[in-house]
Amino acid sequence: MYGRTQTRARVLPGEAPRVKGRTRRVVRQEWPIVLHDQHPAYITWEQFLRHQQQLDDNRTLRPEDRPGAVREGAALLQGLVLCGHCGRRMRVRYLEDGRTPSYDWNTLHVRQAGPTCQSLRGDGVDAAVARIFLDAMQPAQLAISLATLAQVEAQARQIDRQWHLRLERAQYEADRARRRFLAVDPEHRLVARTLERDWNDTLAALATLERAYAAMPPLTAQLVSPEERQRILALAQDVPAVWAAETTSQTERKQLLRCLIKDVTLTKCATTIAVAIRWQTEACTLLDIPRPARSCDRRRTPPAVVARLRLLAPHYTDRQIATMLNQEGATPGLGGTFPASKVAWLRYAYAIPAGCPEAPGVCPDGQRGDGRYSARAAADLLNVDVGTIAAWCRTGRLEYVQQTPHSPRWVTLAPESIAALRKPVRQRKPRRVRKV
Repeated sequence: MYGRTQTRARVLPGEAPRVKGRTRRVVRQEWPIVLHDQHPAYITWEQFLRHQQQLDDNRTLRPEDRPGAVREGAALLQGLVLCGHCGRRMRVRYLEDGRTPSYDWNTLHVRQAGPTCQSLRGDGVDAAVARIFLDAMQPAQLAISLATLAQVEAQARQIDRQWHLRLERAQYEADRARRRFLAVDPEHRLVARTLERDWNDTLAALATLERAYAAMPPLTAQLVSPEERQRILALAQDVPAVWAAETTSQTERKQLLRCLIKDVTLTKCATTIAVAIRWQTEACTLLDIPRPARSCDRRRTPPAVVARLRLLAPHYTDRQIATMLNQEGATPGLGGTFPASKVAWLRYAYAIPAGCPEAPGVCPDGQRGDGRYSARAAADLLNVDVGTIAAWCRTGRLEYVQQTPHSPRWVTLAPESIAALRKPVRQRKPRRVRKV
């Protein structure tokens, strides 16, 4: 335990002047002596460091600094999401269905009645981040990453070479100070004390450099062997298949994601969500995804369908428009198909006049947008009775349309038909007189 703890002395206030010792742990990077492979071990030093880091990441103390342990929920980015406004780690909440995640930061509101930073629906964000993650695992992207890794390795070798030069320089200075101290005449005590102090200073500087170099990750941990490069390239075929497999749990997908992604920062904008993905290499990927539509917008018929309805309304009936919209693949806001009643409701909601109504009373002049006349308007134009128009329709002298039996007829009158059938004088049938 030597060197892993440190005792500091301090005077406690309000007590008699005496000194009490206070022991605290020393961080691993500041241990004065670390000797590796001195005794048989169950695991290697690198495995021990990974385990310690994983245990520290799984702690719930100060969650804003740690992602926490992987849970079994559906939220893919659980523990990785940071608020783009305040920088704190966002929490996961699930909607009523228990599957749709929502990333929230409302601790300030709950504890201190302050404002909520932001609340975001998470299924679209999860899908976008998963797509970027799988794209990063493509062979071309991995080749670029390996090329970048080669540059990092070259820089690591240069840094390691500089450290060795610094250590050699410090060792040379220490050896020279030692030789100067040993070469002095013992009778010259003042000179000897000065040279001894210089020798101690050079030894302390050398020890400081050696501790700093020992605390750094070894160069071999930053180098990638040819076999490891081949395994990395093989991930391009393995990871997408494993990700999409039905046997892969959401927990395992989160573990795969954390191998490359360090955290994800979300910022809600007016119409989009700004997503900043920070990879384990500290590189950052930025993208914008559209915000999920509000409930009222999801129920609203698309504007393109309403515009199409405005073009069709002057020339077709509601039933004809519904048939045409269904053939074109258009859908109303709630899904399904278009019935005539839905078309009529949309015309009412958007104040679209009906150019071809099925009821004559809606058309004051008696002529629809498609040119057909009501039975009353046709009778007035031809100077005949309405009954005559009905008889001509039954015998086929006039072409007409009728939606259902006993519904109003709409008659087609071409100019030649008007010239042939129009009477010069208004004809009226004699009224029947009831016999007494």
